[in-house]
Amino acid sequence: MSETATTRATDALRALIFKGALPPGSDHLEAELADRLGMSRTPVREALMRLEDQGLVTLRPRRGARIVGLSADDMNDIYEVLTAIESAAAARAASRALDAADLAPMRRAIADMENALAAGDLEAWAEADDTFHEGLLAASGNARFAETAARYTDQVRRARMVTLRLRPLPRRSNEDHLAVLDAIERGDSDSAGLLHRAHREQARVLLTALLREHQLTWV
Repeated sequence: MSETATTRATDALRALIFKGALPPGSDHLEAELADRLGMSRTPVREALMRLEDQGLVTLRPRRGARIVGLSADDMNDIYEVLTAIESAAAARAASRALDAADLAPMRRAIADMENALAAGDLEAWAEADDTFHEGLLAASGNARFAETAARYTDQVRRARMVTLRLRPLPRRSNEDHLAVLDAIERGDSDSAGLLHRAHREQARVLLTALLREHQLTWV
């Protein structure tokens, strides 16, 4: 089996889930999905196993894959986990005496977020936001942080894309990111951790409120 084929299948199925073409609660057989992607069943089967690890599908013997649904309560729980992990990552990154070159990917991500907002491109902003958070986990130097967070980041990404145009422009988010990065660069672990915790808490409250207000509860 080709790793490239599995990766293509994973990316294609993830995109269909995020766009709602495979809606929450729907059931899909391997053969159906393979036909839809124009691929053999083997890479699709491997892709579904990856997506199950990421919390996007549930595999059931002889019944195929069910697209996992998420409620506002689910998102609240997920954000609590990510807040703890990423706040610890921010504090640890600040303790590592990283220089400007080490932190350049995160600073570029902030610049990309600013440029995306100026252009009114919320999808590009969301991609740059993902890059910042990935960079933060990497800067911690603890691979376990990234491995644990990866279990939940796709689920947060789904909810965020659904609510992206319902929320105010995320200018405050950009400011928060810059404050966290500055604290890391000056080696202030306490401030880096506390600032990032406050940032994630604000995001949690906003996202779950939007899901409830607009009745975007997935079953």
